[in-house]
Amino acid sequence: DVFQSQEEDDKKVRRREKNRVAAQRSRKKQTQKADKLHEEYESLEQENTSLKREIGKLTDEMKHLSEVLKDHEKICPLLHCTMNFVTIPRPDALASCLPR
Repeated sequence: DVFQSQEEDDKKVRRREKNRVAAQRSRKKQTQKADKLHEEYESLEQENTSLKREIGKLTDEMKHLSEVLKDHEKICPLLHCTMNFVTIPRPDALASCLPR
């Protein structure tokens, strides 16, 4: 049966072609997925770097403000009154602590 054999060969060729196309489509899809993940990774890395930089600046600012507060506490009569004597501060003591 030459005709039947030829028909089976044609089916095999069509099946192989169909599988080849499906495999090609699958590889393309996987490549696109990998590219998208890589882009997301790069974006997150940039955001992470930016956030680390911001944390560094905020940490420096916090240190500076802590030093300023510590220096202010040494000279502030309002804090001396409340900390040392636990009394209600006088209005003139409060006024001397406030910026003019």
